[in-house]
Amino acid sequence: MPAAPAPVAPKRTTRPTRISGTWVAVLVAIVVLIFLLIFILQNGGNATIHFLWGEFSLPLGVALLFGAIGGALLVAVVGAARILQLRRQAKRTATPIGRPATSSPARRES
Repeated sequence: MPAAPAPVAPKRTTRPTRISGTWVAVLVAIVVLIFLLIFILQNGGNATIHFLWGEFSLPLGVALLFGAIGGALLVAVVGAARILQLRRQAKRTATPIGRPATSSPARRES
């Protein structure tokens, strides 16, 4: 009679944790910051900036960085406004617990 095969232990896989995801994000951020620092150091020539009634001079890398930050802030503001709009709409159409659902609410004309 052949010997029974040894029981195989179930393969344990570890799931990524939030902390490991945070470490990956920190490492990616460090690499991005190193590239950003290299970019700013290599683009150190002065650029004259004209904005509204003012005129000032900044290193080119810093001026481009400010432009990128301004664009990111603009996108964040528009995104936050849209999220707030969707939350208000979801709250308005949510059915309270214990009340029967009605047909879609009538639209108000503005």
